[in-house]
Amino acid sequence: MFHFRLQTLLRLRIAERDQRRAELAKALRAEEVLRVEDEHVAEEQNILAQRSRALKAPGSADIDSLLQTHRYELVLDAKRKQLAGQIQQVQTETERRRLVVVEADRQVRVLEKLKERQAATHRREADRQEAKLYDEMATIGYSRRREANV
Repeated sequence: MFHFRLQTLLRLRIAERDQRRAELAKALRAEEVLRVEDEHVAEEQNILAQRSRALKAPGSADIDSLLQTHRYELVLDAKRKQLAGQIQQVQTETERRRLVVVEADRQVRVLEKLKERQAATHRREADRQEAKLYDEMATIGYSRRREANV
């Protein structure tokens, strides 16, 4: 029966890889949340721009509303810049985590290949021992039949 001596290490590496994958998934979700929020702000900016154009129309110029709209546009611009910075930071972190996952996966594959090679070596040795045993049994049987015929 084959027993891989590094099985505990392999299990630890698999657990670490799974943890790294979970961390990457978190970063990807965070990026998606920020992108959705950015899309909402952009949508709000478009609506505000339409409202601003309507307020600037001849005959219905409401200066107070126009100033309020302009201030809110500045707030939305600042929010989008902040979101862009956060998205950039999250993308950097996501890429770092992706590289960590690739490395963890590579470490698991190395151990799995080692396990496969050792299992194959063990099977070959077991087959060789079994063939040797059968050869000895055949030799003994042949010798006994020969002695019985003599």
